[in-house]
Amino acid sequence: MRATDESGTSNYEYVNARVRARRAALFDDEDYRKLLRMGPGEIARFMEESEYESEVNALGARYDGVDLIEYSLNRNLAKHFNDLLDWSGGDLYSFIARYLRKFDAWNVKTVVRGIYADADREDVQSDLIRAGEFDDAFLDRLTEAGSIEDVVDLLDGTIFGDPVDAAYEDYEESGLLVPLENAVDRAFYEELMAGVTESQNRALQLYVEFLQAEIDFRNVRNALRISRSGADIDPSEYFIEGGRLFSASEIAQLAGNTDELVARIRDSTYGRDLDDALDELERADSLIGFEHALDAALLEYSDHLSYAFPLSVCPVLAYVLAKEREVDNIRAIARGREAGLSEDEIEEELVIL
Repeated sequence: MRATDESGTSNYEYVNARVRARRAALFDDEDYRKLLRMGPGEIARFMEESEYESEVNALGARYDGVDLIEYSLNRNLAKHFNDLLDWSGGDLYSFIARYLRKFDAWNVKTVVRGIYADADREDVQSDLIRAGEFDDAFLDRLTEAGSIEDVVDLLDGTIFGDPVDAAYEDYEESGLLVPLENAVDRAFYEELMAGVTESQNRALQLYVEFLQAEIDFRNVRNALRISRSGADIDPSEYFIEGGRLFSASEIAQLAGNTDELVARIRDSTYGRDLDDALDELERADSLIGFEHALDAALLEYSDHLSYAFPLSVCPVLAYVLAKEREVDNIRAIARGREAGLSEDEIEEELVIL
């Protein structure tokens, strides 16, 4: 039964108390160091002795190795995020439900990447996170699609339909997924921000502030991907409205100048809280390293909002990001170990604060 009072009002104190307990159970840096020295079978056994126990036990008869780890991670992630909805009431429920549609965006991009790479359908399905609004039947139809054009057709009528359809021509011309992926991101965030305006309601203000930060960092990531791809694509065409830090023309100009981009962030409203992360951004010598540093910076900023405003939606959304980070890190370690990468090589793939 959802934990809400009779009037259906938001129940921040109750939900955030539950979230603090869940946050305390997340793997820490010492856990990741242990996992780096393990093979996939050992990682699965380590997970079985953690809060992933029920998923590993339930799936252990069907899968083993990395497959067991992947399916257990994604099932656990969906369970935890569905718990957030079960606990919440009022505006808090609405805020969380809207935000969790990010996993619809994730799943669309996962399917498109799988088709692009000619991956096995089962491998694509293992990467799906069933925590958004798309039901299992629709996700199955997406994974059964024979081409990216078929996926575009299936998305007709969803929030991603028109933007992805418009980006498909750029994809065909460039042969790159960047236009499609950016269109999916833009559709999600613009739908998320629709109708959410400045308000005297402090809860809504904090929700907007959190989303603005995520949009700002997403715009940085997308612009850099386009710039580094070498494709003849204007980054401003895939700019996501709703952030505070950049305009479309500014992000297009800054995309090719990492030093100036970092300086702009350092001088912004985020700079005071993100000094360490921005130092890492300046040191990063590859796009992957830069993106990991952006992820760390967003996590740090979300934690700042959580500590400053503990009875708000911010701790819940910060927990969603932290849980995603845990799942991504465990997955990266398992895949890296299976591929025979060194501990140093795998560690470069992790997002650690």
